[in-house]
Amino acid sequence: MIAQLFAGMGSVTAAAEMRLVWPSREYLPSYVAALQRGWSPDNMRQEAGSEELARIAVNAEAFLASLVDRAAKGAPVTLPDGSVAQRLPGYSRWMWDGEFCGRIQLRWQPGTGALPPYCLGHIGYSVVPWKQGRGYATRALRDVLHEAAAEGLLYVEITTDPDNVPSQRVIERNGGVLVEEFVAPAALGNGRKLRYRVQISPQPF
Repeated sequence: MIAQLFAGMGSVTAAAEMRLVWPSREYLPSYVAALQRGWSPDNMRQEAGSEELARIAVNAEAFLASLVDRAAKGAPVTLPDGSVAQRLPGYSRWMWDGEFCGRIQLRWQPGTGALPPYCLGHIGYSVVPWKQGRGYATRALRDVLHEAAAEGLLYVEITTDPDNVPSQRVIERNGGVLVEEFVAPAALGNGRKLRYRVQISPQPF
């Protein structure tokens, strides 16, 4: 029991030491190192990691700028089946604890809380395997929910796989409620998914 208590305290302390940063040159070498170790920023497309390495090699500044795109001026998004879809406004934040440890993204559709069928959630996140189990995803999601409120969203939807219990716990710890189990569109692999919704309190004026 005491060991469990101290283990839990360790996770809280570790998460407290993690912060979200904006993608920049300062953090890019550590991000590149994670990609070179085989981590992919897209959990539905493993090849996304090598694609990003190629983009960074061609023009690192353009790559960094593409990760913060509130006006959706970037190139169309490549879906898992190879088709492309219109990019939504959004941005990425990087998890940082002295080195890169993960990425969390927020995207939205202007004027509505709804999302197009090819986008399964407002928020997506991924922690590199060697940094998992430290509470980083829970902390990152909590912080981004505040940012979502600042963007005017009253709720966000987040999807995960039925067997991804750690991700489900991350969402539930941040107030997520299971809405449904569904089958993703063919362009997204036809896999079974769980859809959670997190209500967001409006920002005070």
